[in-house]
Amino acid sequence: MTAQRLEPGSPAPDFTLQDQDGASVSLHDLRGRNVILYFYPAAMTPGCTTEACDFRDSLASLQGAGYTVLGVSRDDVAKLKQFAERDGLSFPLLSDADLAVHRAYGVWGEKKNYGKVIQGVIRSTFVIDEDGVIAHALYNVKATGHVARIRKLVGLAA
Repeated sequence: MTAQRLEPGSPAPDFTLQDQDGASVSLHDLRGRNVILYFYPAAMTPGCTTEACDFRDSLASLQGAGYTVLGVSRDDVAKLKQFAERDGLSFPLLSDADLAVHRAYGVWGEKKNYGKVIQGVIRSTFVIDEDGVIAHALYNVKATGHVARIRKLVGLAA
């Protein structure tokens, strides 16, 4: 059963997770900043690499517009470190191995994979405003072209 999905206007569930360097990152510490929080199935897979590299390539303009980018997966810290180093990812990749944050955001649940229904990560992105409120909740997104869509939503040219 798919978890409850979050809607724009609802408070973003708070969390503290470790990044690829073992540092703790807490959403509440980012209050006063806009956050793009994206969930992806697995580090170093083709689709997730495409999505992460798109965020990397747009990072300067997103940061210039006041956005902090955070990626979340169920991978352990060591794999996230390897992913960041391999692909030059300079934004925090957060480890949610117990899936608590995935479940809080409604991104762990039933999905179709090659025609079969399985339990897994539903690739999703949330734009969270300076007050910790969800401005945009995008579920079941495609890896390719997704960052361009986010850029348009936040008022940046594609």
